[in-house]
Amino acid sequence: MSEPRTVLIVEDEPATRARLAAVVRGMPELRLLAAVESCEQARAALESDPPDLLLTDLGLPDGSGADLIEALRARSPEAEAVVITMFGDEQNVIGSIERGATGYLLKGGSREDVERALRELLAGGSPVSPAIARHLLRRLRPAEEPAAAPEPEVEGVLSARETEVLSLVAKGFTFVEIAELLSISAHTVTAHMRRVYRKLEVRSRSEAVFEAASLGLIEVG
Repeated sequence: MSEPRTVLIVEDEPATRARLAAVVRGMPELRLLAAVESCEQARAALESDPPDLLLTDLGLPDGSGADLIEALRARSPEAEAVVITMFGDEQNVIGSIERGATGYLLKGGSREDVERALRELLAGGSPVSPAIARHLLRRLRPAEEPAAAPEPEVEGVLSARETEVLSLVAKGFTFVEIAELLSISAHTVTAHMRRVYRKLEVRSRSEAVFEAASLGLIEVG
């Protein structure tokens, strides 16, 4: 049996950092070196013990995870990096891939989704969230190919309440927390999100956040 591949996690949100660390610790193929919250801490870890795999957010308090990817690949060309972020726009996606990212995942997926993506990476694949894959395919489609359908009008796609609920989802609130904040039931929050999924033609929270942000319906920061 081969040695486990070492992993460095860089994520400033404590809950997300802990969740990713739990996934890595639960996989015998991987060994967690450290889980840090800033570029400064990550650079120190890269200098002392470069990992085989970097899992990093992009928007960190003191810099960009894309810089860390570039630094890792410069030091260890065989190392791999996977972005796990809320930013699904073309600039961040393409920029991260150009700087060496092997995979690109949107936050909001389940523990099983993350573990599945890491196993895909270990098997030689390049895990990409479905919403990101669809986005890239749209951007790379040949110009001469006719579009399947016109883009939906931005105004009026989501109701004011649906937009409010989705904006809170994008900030990381659970359905129960959103219900408390808006003084509605969790069942009503679920109903709003089902309509959001249908209108945006998506199947998950992360896809909904990405599509709405791409259309300018919500701001993700």
